[in-house]
Amino acid sequence: MQRHTFLTTSPEDTEALGQRLGKILSPPALLLLSGDLGAGKTCFVRGLARGLDVAADEPVTSPTYALMHHYQGRHDLYHFDLYRLSGWGDLHEIGFDEYVESGKIVVVEWAERAAGAGLEGLEFSFSLQDENSRSIEVSATTAKDIALLQCLAPSS
Repeated sequence: MQRHTFLTTSPEDTEALGQRLGKILSPPALLLLSGDLGAGKTCFVRGLARGLDVAADEPVTSPTYALMHHYQGRHDLYHFDLYRLSGWGDLHEIGFDEYVESGKIVVVEWAERAAGAGLEGLEFSFSLQDENSRSIEVSATTAKDIALLQCLAPSS
C-alpha cells in the first residue's frame, strides 16, 4: 500500500488536484471519496471532470438526490453519491455493480457508507483543516493505483 497526503488551500487548489488526476486517468478506475460535508469531495470531482475534458459549461454537481450523474468527456465519468443511501439495495437497483465491473471511470462520494461492500479502488479521505484548507489523504493498493498516485504526488 502507498499513501500520500495533499494539502489544498482553496477550492481552486482542490479542483486543480482533481484536474491533474483527470488528465492522467484512464478506465477502468474506481475512486472512493470519503469525508465530512463541505470537505471538498464535489469540488475535487469537478476538477476531475475538467481533466477528463468534460465541457467547461457542463455543471458538475453532487448527485445527492439522483444517486448518479454521467458526464461525457475524453472518457465517460460516472459520479455516484451515497449520502442519501438507505441501503445497499438502492445501489443494486440502479446497477452500481455493473458500472464498477464494466471497466468505466467511477467516482463514489460518501464511499464510507458502502463499507463492507468490498469496493477496492484509489481511496481519498478529505478532512477540513480550516475554512479553505483541506487535507486529502490518498491510499493506493493496486499497481495501477500506486502508479497513478506516484504521477499525482510531487517528488520527494
